[in-house]
Amino acid sequence: MPPPAMHCPRLVLGLGFCLLLGITLCSLWVYVENWLLVSYIPYYLPCPEIFNMKLQHEEEPSQPVAQSQYPQPKLLEQKPTELLTLTPWLAPVVSEGTFNAELLHHIYQPLNLTIGLTAFAVGNRYTRFVQHFLESAERFFMRGYRVHYYIFTHDPQAIPQVPLGPGRRLSVIPVPGPPQWEGASMHRMELISVHIAKRAHREVDFLFCLNVDTEFRNPWGPETLGDLVAAIHPGYFTIPRHQFPYERRPVSTAFVADGEGDFYYGGAVFGGRVARVYEFTRGCHMGILADKANGILAAGQEESHLNRRFLSHKPSKVLSPEYLWDDRQPQPPSLKLIRFSTLNKDSAWLHS
Repeated sequence: MPPPAMHCPRLVLGLGFCLLLGITLCSLWVYVENWLLVSYIPYYLPCPEIFNMKLQHEEEPSQPVAQSQYPQPKLLEQKPTELLTLTPWLAPVVSEGTFNAELLHHIYQPLNLTIGLTAFAVGNRYTRFVQHFLESAERFFMRGYRVHYYIFTHDPQAIPQVPLGPGRRLSVIPVPGPPQWEGASMHRMELISVHIAKRAHREVDFLFCLNVDTEFRNPWGPETLGDLVAAIHPGYFTIPRHQFPYERRPVSTAFVADGEGDFYYGGAVFGGRVARVYEFTRGCHMGILADKANGILAAGQEESHLNRRFLSHKPSKVLSPEYLWDDRQPQPPSLKLIRFSTLNKDSAWLHS
């Protein structure tokens, strides 16, 4: 169990504690999970407000999974055209043909759920995607359910007024813009965590965090709801895990050893129950802060920390690459349809 957090205005990173003399500061232990193999010399960062935030009725945080050696789960383990349907830790792998949409609708509709969706549009190159993103979401994302879109942007005036269906609403969340937005993806986990703690935990039951330069192309419904949800990256689902672009340096909190790994998950799609998304993004943000304090930038930046977190905190549901495709790749026979895709930036409508 981690030592209890202590309230202080400065964060002491390390496996020990240091006493600051001459100023009125107290020391803070930061728990680093047992997969971290090295000790850090102490560095100091201002304590972000997120470390003292608590959700109302917050549940006990999930415990990391002890690391052990086991064979890699392979999405195409059975036949080239048949996807794996269950992970070794008994999480369903969702793809077309593994669920009955009508039955799920009858189960989830009476629950009166509200599903949140976050997307970041920082910089002019990303604000241009918002209208198409929202229009495609209105066609395909959680049709028949209450939906709350949260668009984080540096330029609220640039967000278009897209007509929304009944029970669906849009909130624009101002964030720093270029050039203050240094390493945009590295701030996303922090901002989502803070937003959940301040507001979203009172407004939504589930929350998905998606990239804005994407589009929905087929129905995305309650089959994706789960405690903690990850999506398999479309570029790495057919290769062995030693070729995954994990962070391989043991000095990073995102470190994954050669013999470890399940799937390589995409940073463009993750979600789950709002309290679990808060816990997940907060954990990733703390890892990013620890690396930054030690002068380290993970190989895949935010995505490296996301994959490290999903390795020790297993997703309860895994979405196949049909929920995170890339328009630049041809659709393989193993995917019966594409539900959500990163846009080909050469698409004609982007230049109109």
